[in-house]
Amino acid sequence: MNRLWLLPFGLLVLSLLGLAFRMTGFGMATVTGKDGGPSCRTDAPHLPPNPNREIDYDGSTLRDIYLAGGCFWGVDAYMSRVYGVAEVVAGYANGRTENPTYEDVIYRNTGHAETVRVRYDPERINLRGVLENFMEIIDPTAVNRQGNDVGTQYRTGIYYTDERDLPVIREVLEEVKAEYKKPLAVEVEPLDGFYRAEEYHQNYLEKNPGGYCHVDMSQLEQPTETGVDSLDPSGYSRPDDATLRETLTDMQYAVTQQDATEPPHQNEFFQHDEPGLYVDVVTGEPLFSSSDKFDCTCGWPSFARPIDPEVVTYHEDQSLWMRRTEVRSRVGDSHLGHRFKDGPKELGGLRYCINSAALRFIPWDRLDEEGYGDLKPLIQR
Repeated sequence: MNRLWLLPFGLLVLSLLGLAFRMTGFGMATVTGKDGGPSCRTDAPHLPPNPNREIDYDGSTLRDIYLAGGCFWGVDAYMSRVYGVAEVVAGYANGRTENPTYEDVIYRNTGHAETVRVRYDPERINLRGVLENFMEIIDPTAVNRQGNDVGTQYRTGIYYTDERDLPVIREVLEEVKAEYKKPLAVEVEPLDGFYRAEEYHQNYLEKNPGGYCHVDMSQLEQPTETGVDSLDPSGYSRPDDATLRETLTDMQYAVTQQDATEPPHQNEFFQHDEPGLYVDVVTGEPLFSSSDKFDCTCGWPSFARPIDPEVVTYHEDQSLWMRRTEVRSRVGDSHLGHRFKDGPKELGGLRYCINSAALRFIPWDRLDEEGYGDLKPLIQR
């Protein structure tokens, strides 16, 4: 007897069972990890603190990316807690109808994927960082399934509205591909319609702490156990001049205290590309992430942005018969370099041209040891 007719029926049953788990809050979701074992087991997820609640994103230039990763309840809760993400909205994307309801998507074959719109601040996290966090919570090889949820609405996808995002998306997926034996099933397409889901779906796990979730919240980078905030200026101070003369090299003192400029090309960090953190050589205050450093022929280290907008100050500089914007450190008031508007457009168009002598570099594997572990989410390896 030909039993192929049973396949659609079986898939429907599995999909309805997954829906039942979600509607009741019962069940345990499991996502297959890279080693073939379970990587996500969550009944009533404990939601970590949201670092973005203390940030005022008003006035920030925000960017959007749309991510489909199975049930949007867990993806919403997780991505909302990635530092630098200003807003997450649950909705339906890339389907065949307009303004679908949840019931339309589940029962009427509209072709939409449960998707979240992630609105992030590129001054705090770049697109690569957003995507790397997303990859932590999905099985990118699963076809039309994440956790207990089965169906095309639970497929994985990255939907973009800016063609300039495509090279970064492809680069991240190529790196992920190397970690799996099976082919990836993450579709990458231009966004073709996004419709906000019903209000009860928004921040669902905030409203229903025991609700169903297939996402492992422990994957989120958390602050160090000491509770240290490495960006808090009260944790740094400027030594007196006598101490600086004793601890700094002649070049470091001349640059940071006397506004000198070191020779181009012949400095420590011009062609330095190791993952890590650049701090003020005077105070230790964090200044720049290696993730924001880019190659430039100017002869000095160049960054697209500081690690946080507040860690530097700006001053008009009319020396050498030029009009420039000087960049100084917040706590130490160290001269760092200058900011120009000729940086790569895809990185925001700014170039922070910084003296190596004003910086101390801390490699990724020493960030915890030196008390900067809470900044790891801002530094991609």
